[in-house]
Amino acid sequence: MKNYIICAVMLVLCLNFNPTLVWGQAQAQEVKENIEKDRMSEKLLRHIVLIKFKENTTSEEITKVQEAFSALPDKISVIKDYEWGINNSPEGLNKGFTHGFLLTFASEEDRAVYLPHPSHQAFGKILEPHAEDVLVFDYWANIK
Repeated sequence: MKNYIICAVMLVLCLNFNPTLVWGQAQAQEVKENIEKDRMSEKLLRHIVLIKFKENTTSEEITKVQEAFSALPDKISVIKDYEWGINNSPEGLNKGFTHGFLLTFASEEDRAVYLPHPSHQAFGKILEPHAEDVLVFDYWANIK
C-alpha cells in the first residue's frame, strides 16, 4: 500500500511539474525549447508532388520525367527518402493527376536547400513541356 501511495504522489508531482519554480525563467525556457526540438526530431517533412500530364505526352516522355525525378535523391543529399507511383485509386477523384512523388526531408532547412538546387531546377525544365498541371503539398508527418 505504501508503494502505491508513493507512486501516486510521484505521478501527481510529475504531471504538475513547473520547471520555472525549480530552475528559473531562463532555464525553464531552455527546457521547453529542448522538448520542442525533441518533438520535431520525431517528425518528418513530407513533400508531395502530383503530376497531370498533357494529353499528347507519350509514354516515353513520361518515363523520361519519372527517371529524372527518381535521379534527384542521388544528386541532392538532403532528400531523406523518396518514392513514387501511378494513381490506382478506384474512387475516380484524382482529377487527371496520374503520377505521385513523395520526398521526405528532416527539416525545413533541408527543403530550403532542395528547392533552389540546380538538379531540382533542371528537373523542372524536363517536366515543364509535358505537365498540364502540378500540385505540391508539404506537411509535417505526425508519426505515432
